[in-house]
Formats: sequence, C-alpha cells, structure tokens
Amino acid sequence: MTTPTFDNRDGFIWYNGELKPWRESTLHVLSHAVHYGSAVFEGERCYNGKVFKLAEHGERLIKSGEILDMKIPYGAKELDDAVIETLAANNITEGYIRRIAWRGSEMMGVSAQTTRINVAIACWEWPSYFKPEERLKGIRLDLSKWARPAPNTAPTNAKAAGLYMICTLSKHEAERKGYADALMLDYRGQVAEATGANVFFIKDGKIHTPKPDCFLDGITRRTVIGLAKARGYEVIERAIMPEEMADFEECFLTGTAAEVTPVAEIGQYKFTPATVCKTLMEDYMALVRGDKAAVAAE
Repeated sequence: MTTPTFDNRDGFIWYNGELKPWRESTLHVLSHAVHYGSAVFEGERCYNGKVFKLAEHGERLIKSGEILDMKIPYGAKELDDAVIETLAANNITEGYIRRIAWRGSEMMGVSAQTTRINVAIACWEWPSYFKPEERLKGIRLDLSKWARPAPNTAPTNAKAAGLYMICTLSKHEAERKGYADALMLDYRGQVAEATGANVFFIKDGKIHTPKPDCFLDGITRRTVIGLAKARGYEVIERAIMPEEMADFEECFLTGTAAEVTPVAEIGQYKFTPATVCKTLMEDYMALVRGDKAAVAAE
C-alpha cells in the first residue's frame, strides 16, 4: 500500500480559526513565506491522547513569531485548544502535531508589513523518528559541513522555518552516505546540535551538553536535563570542541521527534550506548506516557 503524500490525505487541518478538509488547506504560490522564509512552527507529540508540554509549545510559537516581527493573531490558550480540537477531528491519540504561522500573499517583496499572519495546525500518526532497530543500537551521524550561524546573523532563538534549510542540506548529504542524521558545529567550530535535535555526551558518569547560545534550547532538552538531575546525574552545559568527542563514552540526541535516541557514531568518533542512555530513554518514555511523576525542567 502506498503511503499518501502530505497534500493528499483524508482528515482535517485547523486553518485560521476553522477546521478545513485536509486537501483544501492550501496557500497561494506568492505567499511571502514561500519566497522569504517568513514562517515559524512547532513540532509536538501526543501520547495516550495527551499532548506533551502543550502549553510550552504554544508559548514558544508566539515568541518565535514576535522575534520574526510576526504578531500571531491568536492567544496561547486559543492555539492549545485548537490543537486538541484538531486531534479529536482526526481521531488521533498517538501522533505528531505541527503548528505553523506564516506571512501571506498580500505583499510581494522583502517588505511585508501588511501581509496576513496565517496559522494552521495539522496532525498525523507518526512513529519513532528513527528506525527502531537503529535506535536501540545507537544511530550513526555524519559531520556536517554546514555551521549553525551566529546570533547576530540570524534569529537563532526562534523556531523559524528558514533556519532549517542547512539542516535539510546536512541531512540529505548524511543519508546519501548511509548515515541517519548529521551533527552540526556552530560558527565558532564548537559542537552545536543535530539537524533537528539537541546532543548530549557522557563521561565518567557526568553529562555534558553544548550551551544553546546560537541554537534552540529544546523543550525536550530541558525535560531530559530535569530527568537527569532527578536521577542524581551532574549536567554540565558548556562549549564542547569536536575533538573532545574522542573521550566521551555515551552520546544521545533529544527532541520532540527524536525523543531520546542513543548515538553510536559521529564521523570518526564511536560511542557505546549504556546505562545513562538506557535510563534516560526509559525515564522520558515513562514521563510522556504518564507513567512517571513530572520532573521540573531546568
């Protein structure tokens, strides 16, 4: 059976305040977002009928819009309610949610003050981001040639669509080489993140992770830091140079899509998923499925 493309599915998408049939939820070819990348978005997961960190994702979408000079015409609670409405309309209890806001087609050019800010919410069933057999043994990452930009060259603290162009380029090249994903360095040559997930390393029982000063401080990242501290692990946020990866024992990624995914290889560097990876994978899945008391994220 052929998997339907994302433009040709049954179901409904919440579009500017109302549920519309999936196939009718389109935008004009001259939309500003298509030409100039003026869009912000959120990725969320629903477990057992409940969206994990629903409010935090909604608040971040609005904040990302503000950073891109886009005032989203709905409040956080309205958007959260719309997510629940969209899940119910599509009868989804286990799946992925994508909220997106973008500039419309009222103006064509770099200047876009009078464009409408459109908002849509879609959801669909989506299993683990990586193949289960890869995730259990640890995935392989390429080292990307693309670098995360400096904060004074791009709105790096927004979840902005345009910032993911180099992620797509990095992931495509990695997949052509047989890797599952790619690790990106930043403009200073320091370890930054994967194409859609934050990265953590373990050495001597301590967890090390890059400071998110030019990339997103992920919601899953903060959640896992809270879980690790609740377990008594020391979490060190600092600048990490790529050559330091030779001395780390374990490595894992975190993200809404990636959840907690162990890493076995990054370029020439090898890791062995062990106790810390396994513990935090299990703790995270227990938390999102409601089997464990919530831990305050740092």
